[in-house]
Amino acid sequence: MPFRPEELRLYLVTDRRYSPRTLVEQVRAAVAGGATLVQLREKDAPDRETLALGRELLAVLRDRNVKLIVNNRVDLALAMGADGVHLGQGDLPVRVAREILGPQAVIGASANTIEEARAAQDEGADYLGIGAMFPTDTKKDHADVIGPEGLRRIRKALSLPLAGIGGIDETNAATVMEAGADGVAVISAILKSGELSGIERAARGLRKIVDRASSS
Repeated sequence: MPFRPEELRLYLVTDRRYSPRTLVEQVRAAVAGGATLVQLREKDAPDRETLALGRELLAVLRDRNVKLIVNNRVDLALAMGADGVHLGQGDLPVRVAREILGPQAVIGASANTIEEARAAQDEGADYLGIGAMFPTDTKKDHADVIGPEGLRRIRKALSLPLAGIGGIDETNAATVMEAGADGVAVISAILKSGELSGIERAARGLRKIVDRASSS
């Protein structure tokens, strides 16, 4: 089944630093609140641990019809049977990841400029993460801030589904959607409370905001 733009509506990127609860519990709460896509992002964990985490998440997400994307690591995505991979500008090219993962895999790519976005589209990406939208402390190596206006320019130039990323929360998510995003990718805006009830509540609130902005 082709990747649908609405699957980007509320894109959770994982980060275990925010809560003592297990990653599976955090993701389950976020999905209960309305998260539509999950990216497993484990920069420092050993490969075996990331592989086990991915398989646990897949067991939860498949029952909820939510896809699991792995950050950067094509090999781990393939090993755990994830739905796809998200690639940064320094990772494997989209076309190489496609050769490895096959036509059914969902492949996303990060882009900061029209040129980067067009290159990823031409190589066969299914969606793009555009940003950074706003300054953020969550990811120290984030791309330059281009803001919603930068996303608007990319939206006019490309037809791929787009998710805004970087510093997005309940105060500015609507602005990103109004600039032409199909959804928002967030970490701390959902996970910051640490408590499962807070995670679910934050996801539900953000989902309402992006749904409302999308339909306006």
